[in-house]
Amino acid sequence: MSDVIHLLPDSVANQIAAGEVIQRPASVIKELVENAVDAGATSIQIVLKEAGRTLIQIIDNGKGMSETDARLAFERHATSKIRTADDLFTLRTMGFRGEALASIAAIAQVELRTRREEDEVGTCVRISASRCEGQESVSTPVGCNFAVRNIFFNVPARRRFLKSNQVELSAILNEFERMALINTGIAFSLIHNDTELFNLPASNLRQRIVSLFGKGMNTQLLSVEVETSLITVSGYVCRPEAARKRNALQYFFVNGRYMRHPAFHKAVTRCYEKLIGADEMPNYFLNFKVDPDTIDVNIHPTKTEIKFENEQPIWQIVSAAVRESLGKFNAVPSIDFDTDDAPDIPVYHPGDKVAQPQMGVDTTYNPFRASGGGGGTSASAYRPSRPDYDWKKLYENFTEPASADIPVADSPVEERNIPSKANFGMQFSDLPETPAAPVISGLDSAAPSGDFAAGAMYLQFKGRYILTSTKSGLMIIDQHRAHTRILFERYITGIRTRKCVSQRVLFPEMIRLTASQAAVLATVTEELSALGFELSDMGQYSYAVNGVPSGIEGVNVQQLVDQIIESASGKGSGDALSDVQERMAMVLAEAAAIPVGQLLSPVEMERLAGDLLQLETPRYTADGKSVFTVISTDEIAKRF
Repeated sequence: MSDVIHLLPDSVANQIAAGEVIQRPASVIKELVENAVDAGATSIQIVLKEAGRTLIQIIDNGKGMSETDARLAFERHATSKIRTADDLFTLRTMGFRGEALASIAAIAQVELRTRREEDEVGTCVRISASRCEGQESVSTPVGCNFAVRNIFFNVPARRRFLKSNQVELSAILNEFERMALINTGIAFSLIHNDTELFNLPASNLRQRIVSLFGKGMNTQLLSVEVETSLITVSGYVCRPEAARKRNALQYFFVNGRYMRHPAFHKAVTRCYEKLIGADEMPNYFLNFKVDPDTIDVNIHPTKTEIKFENEQPIWQIVSAAVRESLGKFNAVPSIDFDTDDAPDIPVYHPGDKVAQPQMGVDTTYNPFRASGGGGGTSASAYRPSRPDYDWKKLYENFTEPASADIPVADSPVEERNIPSKANFGMQFSDLPETPAAPVISGLDSAAPSGDFAAGAMYLQFKGRYILTSTKSGLMIIDQHRAHTRILFERYITGIRTRKCVSQRVLFPEMIRLTASQAAVLATVTEELSALGFELSDMGQYSYAVNGVPSGIEGVNVQQLVDQIIESASGKGSGDALSDVQERMAMVLAEAAAIPVGQLLSPVEMERLAGDLLQLETPRYTADGKSVFTVISTDEIAKRF
């Protein structure tokens, strides 16, 4: 039997490595930008075509490479960052595995133009699918110019699994934000389809945050500065009122590298307990500086999972630093004592001489002396003056009959028309009927289904459940889920038929999005218009809301749009359009439905139940939650 074990070709090995290192166009940008940062670049330009499918170009002004290094850089495990295994535990650079360029060249067409400052001419290397197609001398500026074209062109299966251009652009923008936040001393620019999305000059962290996420963030930032022997923590946390339910801005960096760390995230969120809602998340931008010997970044190919040697002490330091920042800037509610009526207590100083209090005494005062006699003051002078009452006037006309408008004590009770216990109900039945409470916005006035028992009553329990009798037993309806189901059917029908009613707002509301959110919003513009939203682009990722769907008055439009964007970005172009429409209708219905705890009138409960049972599938919501349940008469009888 012949030998069956053999070495894989380098091209195949590079494609296998690319499956871990290069997952999407955003991964290519991350690896190339990190190399530019390690090369000492002060300006990095990113040029994209079709969200990186067609072209990814990274231009930097770093050190550049020699002719030999330019060709050798594309070999597997070729790197200038480390030399021995011990260097893995003292990493001070970004890319170190030596697989990035080789993996990129294995699944794309790559052209590199580079020149060092001491060289007169540069080098151009062209590689396609791990095969070198040419190398020549060219005239090029100092630095590197990587052009990656047709990513995954030789791996059709990987290319088909790419998401839509908007989703991929959103992932690129998220990666761009992470790199721009930590490398504030580098100027970044991002151009997509000949449109400049970002142009960030070199600045500090606060200015970089404002440039990325809008001017509204400037007033929400609270600085954090702590330096210890284990760690140095710097950055910003946001005020509690800036917390978000979705898409919170949460960034951890360690030694210039973005990371995810659930334990440190919990340390920050615990500081916001009782300051924000249970379903809200705070925003923070924290940078850690630790000894490279105490961390391990070689855990995952993406290098975002980092192991800390002193995790528990650092956890306590981070928690204390955030609490101190919240307290220092009065972000934590404090006890405000009332000092208006507080007594003024003088402070005793040992060196001061205190004068003895003096008392004035009238030696001629005699309390037994009659008024007007002697020279002393009479006792009556110290008594308060009293009015001179004539008590006889109170009894005048006491026995005369009372006037007609004042009831007399001995008048008959019937003449005063006071209801007794016996006729209490009849007295109130004669009063005019109290108008019914306003009907819930968005509910139709359809009659309830025939499944209800004749003359059924409706009761509300705990402000959440509606109880009513049916022919089969006792029906318990979740009012929030029932209204959500009704509104979902209405919105999904309106989206598909383009017949949703839009209500103009008197004062347009401004909403601000991030670049990644704005990219996703462009994909669902038609669906939002079909729902009833009227949005006007004001530039700088700001939009004016001129109209909203009818029936969602009082709903936070900013949060609602954020939820719709998050829902729309969950899936790519391979999904049916109806899936995106259903998710949007579900988000809108969930936000516009009557909340738990709202009291309903019997008329509202009757109409809600009637509208629910007229649906084709009333028992479950669109996401599969139960809307109502029926307890049969036999089940109730068994309990007695």
